[in-house]
Amino acid sequence: MTSSDPSSRHILHLLGRLWREHVRQHLPKMIVALVLMSIAGGTLGLAAWMIQPLFDLVLSSDSQGGVGWVAMVIAAIFVVRAVTGYGHRLIIVSIGLKVVTELQTRIVKHLLTLDMSFYHDHAPGSLIERVRGDTGALQNVASNVVMSIGRDAVSLVSLLAVMFVNDWRWSLLALVGVPILVLPLFIVQRLVRRFSYDARAAAADLSTQLDEMFHGIQSVKVNRLEDLQERTWTSRVANALRIQMRAQRAAAGTPAMVDLISAIGFLAVIWVGGRDIIDGTKSVGEFMSFFTALALVLDPLRRLFSLTAQLQAGAASLERIYELLEMQPKILPPASPRPIEPGPIVFDDVSFAYGQMPVLRGLSFTAEEGRTTALVGPSGAGKTTVFGLVTRLIDPASGRVTIGGTATTEADLDRLRDTIAVVGQDTALFDDTITANIRLGKLGATEAELRDAAEAASVLEFADRLPDGLNTRVGPRGSGLSGGQRQRVAIARAMLRDAPILLMDEPTSALDAESERYVQEALARLSTGRTTLVIAHRLSTIRDADKIVVMEQGRVIEEGDHAGLMAADGAYARLSRLQSAGVAPDL
Repeated sequence: MTSSDPSSRHILHLLGRLWREHVRQHLPKMIVALVLMSIAGGTLGLAAWMIQPLFDLVLSSDSQGGVGWVAMVIAAIFVVRAVTGYGHRLIIVSIGLKVVTELQTRIVKHLLTLDMSFYHDHAPGSLIERVRGDTGALQNVASNVVMSIGRDAVSLVSLLAVMFVNDWRWSLLALVGVPILVLPLFIVQRLVRRFSYDARAAAADLSTQLDEMFHGIQSVKVNRLEDLQERTWTSRVANALRIQMRAQRAAAGTPAMVDLISAIGFLAVIWVGGRDIIDGTKSVGEFMSFFTALALVLDPLRRLFSLTAQLQAGAASLERIYELLEMQPKILPPASPRPIEPGPIVFDDVSFAYGQMPVLRGLSFTAEEGRTTALVGPSGAGKTTVFGLVTRLIDPASGRVTIGGTATTEADLDRLRDTIAVVGQDTALFDDTITANIRLGKLGATEAELRDAAEAASVLEFADRLPDGLNTRVGPRGSGLSGGQRQRVAIARAMLRDAPILLMDEPTSALDAESERYVQEALARLSTGRTTLVIAHRLSTIRDADKIVVMEQGRVIEEGDHAGLMAADGAYARLSRLQSAGVAPDL
């Protein structure tokens, strides 16, 4: 079994899971909907049955009163059909929307449990398509399927009953071509299943490009990449359209085959039925009643035969949803977590690789409690990976990372992360108020605590000048604030968190002089008394660090304070001289 062509047994298993986990709780409402669907479906058979008395008893006898009576009955039948049809559609759609909402919430909740290795392999746009696109497609298919099973199945049975009551020979002639559909339908449903899965994947690819393009719109504009983005989009849209058209062509084959088979049935019935009427063995009313039922039966028959194709399309989305839900995080809390206390951060012969690419190779160093340790080295030396290991977003392949003597892999995961505050270059702000973004550091903080943190981080310096102060919305990804203002909000968040360990991926590297001054002052207040690890991009900013660890290719090649390393005239001194001369880029 491949992911793009799941077996029928696998599909039934997934449908069973969906029923047990999300649909069964709505069973009472579904029963009401099925009753209404049955009534709506049965009205077609009743309407076809009323055609016989209309022709044989009313029209043939020129009875004016009879015409009115039959007309009122037929009208009442369609009024009942309208009311019950409206009721069952409303119930089924509401159930579908509730199930989709529950599924979306469950998927998002599950995604939040997965670790960073998962997000390295899955683009945000692809995940958005799983949460929104696949569940939406499933809801549409499921609603159509349930309504077809309930209403169209009853309609089909009632209309077939009218046909067989009128003449069983005519009925068999009308349905003689149906067995011919079995093999083509089997082939079509497999094609629809495969093409639908590919179509959902193509839609995810489009969502990924849109996400990357809109998030990187500044780079697109500055580097004049609009034409390139347009060409890439056009190519991907054309590919998605091609795949979708394959799926639609396969799905459209089913009703087309039903119509072709129906042509055979109509021809046979008209030929034989016409001879029976001429011979006097059947009345015009009987023939018209049968013919009306036969004409009406095509629509529910077409929808029911199309049901297999719709089920395959829904199965493709359902499989993608459960494929995601079955993914498990690799970073798991220990079965018996050990308490974690403030203390030095120790890397003991730590190795780590991203796939087949080694990043850390026996890294060993100590960040002393209450002191500032700076990490220096060229791009790719493994500095950011160190932060991932401390926060346990990733685990070492070998060696140990300990905090206060407790290995990160043995500590309670929530407690571990509660002891750490992070301030990075790319500040994660959400489209909410400044207050809400600061409060993320401590959700239960009082207004006084929040304002003290904002003041200590120099947020009030600019927020008090804004029309809504701290209640000003920052815009998507903090776009309403400058880079320096975003960093100060992040620092305020870290101050409010008041964690004993501070990790800083030097947040002043891309700021102007005035913004850097405010941020540096706030960082100095934030790091006081905390065990601080800072990634240094500009060596001039870490002269006062208690310890500087120089990394290269995942190893420590030097460590000491600024004065000692300059006196040793090693790698750090060479980097410092090159950077001072403007030769070496920021690290």
